[in-house]
Amino acid sequence: MANTKVYNLEGTAVGTLKLDDKVFGVPFNEPLIHQVVVAYLANQRQGTKSTLSRSEVRGHAKKPWRQKHTGHARQGSRRSPQWIKGGMAFALKPRDFGHKVNKTTRRSAFRSAISAKLEQKDLFVVEDMNLKTHKTKAMVEVLENFKFKKSVLVVLDSPNDNVMMACANLPNVSVVNYDLLNTYQIASTDKLLITKQAIKSIEEAYTE
Repeated sequence: MANTKVYNLEGTAVGTLKLDDKVFGVPFNEPLIHQVVVAYLANQRQGTKSTLSRSEVRGHAKKPWRQKHTGHARQGSRRSPQWIKGGMAFALKPRDFGHKVNKTTRRSAFRSAISAKLEQKDLFVVEDMNLKTHKTKAMVEVLENFKFKKSVLVVLDSPNDNVMMACANLPNVSVVNYDLLNTYQIASTDKLLITKQAIKSIEEAYTE
């Protein structure tokens, strides 16, 4: 079983934690992660765009003028796309962009993504995230203690109002509860800051 350091909010190592290889020791599988991420992003699309085609706009299909000898370009209908208030060429219509990915694939991709973060030393475990105040300054100090420069995903074991409010104004910091954590969030974030209890909960959920 792999071991990782456990830190306090000052960025000081205070112990170690054994990690289950079934969750945190899985080989990196980029195609699988890519498949799940693409499906996740596609499923976020509403697919509600709708524009009028030439058969749906107001007007008639009568030929505006005769074909030849008028000095005008030939036209067949006032509803054609080149006319003002004409129909749209290749009109967009509501559609479902959803991709279906089975449960086993999603879970395998999650294990692979979070294992890669651990291997790359981009996963940091903290004893807890009990901030004394909800001010942004409190979270900024934590990030400075860990010397985080890019995007950070804070994973909690239970909802924490102080952490949520302290991170609200930080553009590169996101907060999520462990049970809502997904492969896309892991893959698209530079660093993971996870509470010790959240690690245990993830292991329980993904070793079944």
